[in-house]
Amino acid sequence: MASTLSLKLKAMKRLGNLIESVAAMENLELAFCKARRGKNHQQEVEDFSRNIRGNLIQLRQNILTGNPVSAEYRFFYVYDPKKRAICAAPFHQRVMQHAMMNICHNTFDSRQTSDSYASRKGMGTYAALARAAGNQKRYDWYLKLDVRKYFDSISHEIVRKQLSSMFKDARLLKIFSDIIDTHEVSPGRGMPIGNLTSQYFANHYLSVADHFVREQLKIPAYIRYMDDMVLWHNDRNRLLEAGNRFRDFIQEKLDLTLKPFCMNRREAGLPFLGYQLFPDRIWLGMRSRRRYIRKLTQFEENLNEGTWTEKQYQRHITPLTAFTMHADAAGFRRVAHLRISDNMAGYSNIL
Repeated sequence: MASTLSLKLKAMKRLGNLIESVAAMENLELAFCKARRGKNHQQEVEDFSRNIRGNLIQLRQNILTGNPVSAEYRFFYVYDPKKRAICAAPFHQRVMQHAMMNICHNTFDSRQTSDSYASRKGMGTYAALARAAGNQKRYDWYLKLDVRKYFDSISHEIVRKQLSSMFKDARLLKIFSDIIDTHEVSPGRGMPIGNLTSQYFANHYLSVADHFVREQLKIPAYIRYMDDMVLWHNDRNRLLEAGNRFRDFIQEKLDLTLKPFCMNRREAGLPFLGYQLFPDRIWLGMRSRRRYIRKLTQFEENLNEGTWTEKQYQRHITPLTAFTMHADAAGFRRVAHLRISDNMAGYSNIL
């Protein structure tokens, strides 16, 4: 028998007539403000801004005629904490994607459960961390699941079917489909890391798995941050059985493959979102410690060499330090700052 939640999802109406709202000038102006945030000094942003009215009118016309998408990505790599290929779309395309998600955000969000924390207002990393820490106190065992090469493995066909189940506006669906077609890692697979739409598509892609956990597996505690998923239970065998059923479900329904299970007692510590969660404390994960030292060293050099002003330094150091404030890391921060300030070699002994 279908659950109440499943019936509710089936009863949700597909939304139409959205493209006019996406293309409204007020919405495009808001999208421009969001897209340029923190990037005012980039050349393409300055170029767009010189004729902002004309460029937004042209973008509006392109959206309404269904031809606003190109595949002119700029590719580069980041190492934070591991190597990732980033696809940077042209600025006018980023404005368009913000305009679309300004209108479509609530529809995507309505399909999520309260167990999903990525790309959602009022949720995020620290809310997920707090809930996971609470579960570490309450349950004896955890099972951490992770999808193998998640963004590269997402099926274009399945994403299109999911979008068609939410929206019926043909012009909107065409733009979504064109965006999907701009990137593939293998035939019919892959979402570009860096696109705003990719964050929404990827987060929604696994929402069906969230409903499966809640409605079918009936595990007492579960959380997902994009493709990082954790289940908790006091019964190890029940947890392992749930993990096997979950693996089979996403293989069959979403054509995804899980990495080998990570299951352990809570006392061993749960690696999650850059932290190590124990029942009575939270530590920074080893990668997070290395990242902190690497970035702090670079920030100090930029300040001392005059590359950055004090204001620029503070703008970068504040979020870096904020991440560590959610862990028991005061001693680590103090030693790291002392050693870097004194230009002492060999930071490995503080890790």
